[in-house]
Amino acid sequence: MSAPNWVIHLPTTLTDHQAAVDLLAALRTSLAHVPVLDFGEATISAEDEQSTRTRIWCDAPIGEPRAGPGSRRCHRFVNHPGACAN
Repeated sequence: MSAPNWVIHLPTTLTDHQAAVDLLAALRTSLAHVPVLDFGEATISAEDEQSTRTRIWCDAPIGEPRAGPGSRRCHRFVNHPGACAN
């Protein structure tokens, strides 16, 4: 049995849904070099509705599956038109 992974919840003072998405996208870009972060699974929620989370990215596997760090996942927004892309 492996040790559990941890989730970091990071509250903001943002009051707009799109601003929260934009901040998360900027964090993903600036922290892409940190291998322990999994932005594909990132979600956002309203402060008073934290049990209702919204997924931001598709995160579907692309091409041949590879386990672990470096696996190729779709970086497009969830419910995007067309094919997945990294």
